[in-house]
Amino acid sequence: MDEAELLTRARAGDAAAFDALADRYRGELRAHCYRMLGSLQDAEDGLQESLLAAWRGLPGFQGRSSLRTWLYRVSTNACLRLASKRPPRVLTPDHGPPRSDVHDLGQPVTGPVFLEPWPDDVAADEPGPEASFARRENVELAFVAALQHLPATQRAVLILREVLEFSAAEVASFLDLTPTAVNSALQRARKAVQERVPGPSQQTELSALGADGRRELIDAFVAAWERADVDALVALLADDVRFTMPPLPAWFDGRDDVARFFAERVFETPWRLVPVQVNGQPGFACYQRGPDGRFRTGAINVLSLRDGRITRITAFLDPALYPLFGLPEELPS
Repeated sequence: MDEAELLTRARAGDAAAFDALADRYRGELRAHCYRMLGSLQDAEDGLQESLLAAWRGLPGFQGRSSLRTWLYRVSTNACLRLASKRPPRVLTPDHGPPRSDVHDLGQPVTGPVFLEPWPDDVAADEPGPEASFARRENVELAFVAALQHLPATQRAVLILREVLEFSAAEVASFLDLTPTAVNSALQRARKAVQERVPGPSQQTELSALGADGRRELIDAFVAAWERADVDALVALLADDVRFTMPPLPAWFDGRDDVARFFAERVFETPWRLVPVQVNGQPGFACYQRGPDGRFRTGAINVLSLRDGRITRITAFLDPALYPLFGLPEELPS
C-alpha cells in the first residue's frame, strides 16, 4: 500500500495504517530524538511522545509539506518539551575534574546526568555509503555531547539545518521563528560546536586507518585487555588519553594515570570482550568474570582515535544498556 493510501486511512482513524506509516520513519526519528536528547532511553521517550502527538494531530495535517517534514516538526517540538524538563546530558569531564587516586572512584551519580551510547545497528536516516558515513559522523560521541551544551533551540536548528538539511524557511516554520533568527541561531551553534569538536571526525580518523588498520587496532585492544597486558594496552594509547566511566564521577587524564588505573583496578579479574560499533566508533561489550566463573556485564567501552592512537575510552557501566544493544547479560564460562 502506498503512502498516500495509508495516509488517507490513517486520517480516517485507522491505527494500523498509521503504524505502517510511522514504521517508515521510525528509525530516523529515533536518531533525531537521540541527537536532541543525548540518551537512547530518552530518545525512546521522545519517539513515543512524537508518534502520539502525530496520531492526535493527523486530522489537522493539510499536506502542505511532505509527511516526513511534518513528522520532523512534530518530533522536534516533542523533544524540546522533554528537554525543558530534563538537564542536558554530559560526558564525565564536564561533571568534575580528573582524579589521580585510582582507589577513589566515588559513588555512582544518580539521575539523567550522563550522555548514553547509541548502537550502530539501530536503523537511522538514509541508506547508502555516503549517507552512512554522514550518519555515523552525526552520532559520534563528541558531536552529540557538544550538541547538549547548546541551548535547546540552537541544538534543534543545527540538527535540522546541518544534519537533516531542511531549509531555513522550513526550520523557521518548525520552531515559530523567522528565517533570519534561524540563520543567526545556526551561526552561534556552529561556532560553539566547532570549539568543542575542533579536530577531524572519527569517521575521517577511521578512514585514514583503513580496513586493515582498524582490524589490527581492534584485535590488539581485545588481545591486550583479555590478557591483562597493561604494557601492550598502553602502547595503543595517546599521551593525552582520557578514561571515563559514567555513572562514576571519577575519570583519569593522561597515559600514566590511565595505565595505573588499568594495572591496579581494571585487571583484578579476567575479562572477555565482544567488539561492537557504538556511535559510529569502535566499541566493546566487556564481560567480567565473577567468583562463580561466569562472565557478566561490566561496561560498554567506546574508543575515540587520533592519528591511529586511542585518545578516549568511555566505559559506560550501566548494565541496562546491554539489552538495548541486543547483547546478552552473560557469556558462557
